[in-house]
Amino acid sequence: MGAVSDRMSIGDFARRTGLTPKALRLYDELGLLVPVEVDALTGYRWYAAGQLERARLVASLRLVGMPLARIRPLLDLPPEEAAAELEAYWRQVEADTASRRRVVRTLVQQLRIEETSMITPTTAPLHAETGVSLRQGGRERQQDAVIATADTFGIADGFGERDDLAAAALDAFLGGGFEAALAAAATGGPETGTTLTVVRLAGGRARITHVGDGRVHLVRDDEVTRLTRDHTMVAALVEAGELTEEEARSHPHRALINRALAGTPVVPDETGVDLRPSDRLVLTTDGVHSVLADDLLADLITADAGPQRVADALAAAVEDAGAPDNHGVVVVDVS
Repeated sequence: MGAVSDRMSIGDFARRTGLTPKALRLYDELGLLVPVEVDALTGYRWYAAGQLERARLVASLRLVGMPLARIRPLLDLPPEEAAAELEAYWRQVEADTASRRRVVRTLVQQLRIEETSMITPTTAPLHAETGVSLRQGGRERQQDAVIATADTFGIADGFGERDDLAAAALDAFLGGGFEAALAAAATGGPETGTTLTVVRLAGGRARITHVGDGRVHLVRDDEVTRLTRDHTMVAALVEAGELTEEEARSHPHRALINRALAGTPVVPDETGVDLRPSDRLVLTTDGVHSVLADDLLADLITADAGPQRVADALAAAVEDAGAPDNHGVVVVDVS
């Protein structure tokens, strides 16, 4: 057991590791990270500062998708053997990914053949009414940007040296599409880039181009559906069932993006959705949805109010929650 001065409450230990107490209790139950002392009366857990490195290693191994059952024996190995075990795990991941890639290629070919045999009906164009909010929050610099034209709506969240890169990428997209936006982002310099999420209306359909962790929500009949997926390592592992939602919310690297416009080639997600009159689209940068709880966000964007009032309400809720980041919102009501 560590010395008294070395002992840390589960709350302090959670803050130092970036993990939640709930995740720490899970790791205790599985034998991955056992507290140095448990109060016999209250069950309260105490940890030692010497366990911080082990806790952070568990979090990092979960970040690369290693199953909990495989992490347990690795933690007790000498460093060289642990490194060899990690390499062996990753070789298997790469082999499994290659096998899945072949299956995906076959499925894509089949789906494209089916698509060519379908006739897509034309629909009348929809009118869009928009609301926009862009605020700086607790950051020293504003690196988010938004656009809203008659038929194109977008959000971007920049990082690195250039504060204007997100806006430049969105402007370039308006002029020349995704490749133009990618070229604009390439001028940002090392460790500089931006996310980009754009919705274009064409007839009665919305086309979404998405890279990063911005989000597009569809509100229809008071139901909210997310139309994009976050391009983060943590989100990918949650989707694969390799990380729990609780671990994801508390992971110290939960904001680590694995796809962005940052000077190297990147392929966006391109999706589409048929719209109906009275549908609402809500675009948010992560400074909004990473701060607001899902149920609060849903309540705000389903409100019976005009798009500008909804955008303002979202911004106000973020400010009330402390607004640690830049935050941008575009609300689009179609009719």
